[in-house]
Amino acid sequence: MKILVTGASGLVGRAIVERLHKRGDEVLKVTRGNASAPDQIKWNPESGFSSEELSRLENLDAVIHLAGENVADERWTEEKKRRIRESRSNGTRILVDALKNLKNPPKSFIAASAIGFYGNRGDEILTEESLAGEGFFPEVCKAWETESFKAKSFARVVCLRIGIVLSRDGGALAKMATPFKLGVGGKVGSGKQWMSWIAFDDLQSLIIFSLTNGEMHGAYNATAPNPATNEEFTSALGRVLNRPTFFSVPAFALTLLFGEMGEILLLNGCRVLPNRTLESGFVFEFPTLEAALRKELD
Repeated sequence: MKILVTGASGLVGRAIVERLHKRGDEVLKVTRGNASAPDQIKWNPESGFSSEELSRLENLDAVIHLAGENVADERWTEEKKRRIRESRSNGTRILVDALKNLKNPPKSFIAASAIGFYGNRGDEILTEESLAGEGFFPEVCKAWETESFKAKSFARVVCLRIGIVLSRDGGALAKMATPFKLGVGGKVGSGKQWMSWIAFDDLQSLIIFSLTNGEMHGAYNATAPNPATNEEFTSALGRVLNRPTFFSVPAFALTLLFGEMGEILLLNGCRVLPNRTLESGFVFEFPTLEAALRKELD
């Protein structure tokens, strides 16, 4: 297959490109810098592709759209929130507009979304049929998915609502593991907030599964079938690393340190189940938390 990947330099993007190459696919990688290799295509997230680059997008089989501003690398100022929002909604709109005007547009559009779609929902069990939550992050995800689903005019569209990705190489797990390794790990806030997670290998496999399963369309939760509370998660992490977990970080301290970002990403939670994902026939290799953690950290 000939596949375009956005966000190819990110944690998930790099792994997906490697998997596609192993499958024998031809991969084109979108870059915001100057294209320095034959497999790179330059684009401007505000103006899109040049006419020369657009011609290289003809006859794609699929697009895997993973690009978006990092949400956890700094405090959420109004400028940061603008970048988070526009990198997803505006960036996706510009990409879809470019693709739909091709003579031969791609047949499949696999797009990232996030479980932030559901917002902070306490113990409520959430599936793909659940309504969006309220607040900044749910609004971002709704706008993001709205732009992605506009690709239905020319392609089969799958939106993957991705949970907390467990990878030793980056993301939440890499940051969480450091204090545990130092012996000062523990629950965050009350510890009752739900963490809906997915093993890194399973996320990669689900993206490839979505690419090749022509029956899939619409929104799917990219989360393992066994979400955990923060207290359960930290206990499992402590067991895997053989470290104590009696320390805890009070909610007010996180709010002081990280502001709105800390509240939404660390203190809020949602209990997400992958009902449609399981119904599609996808099989999780790591459905339980401790097995997923050991895969990454043992």
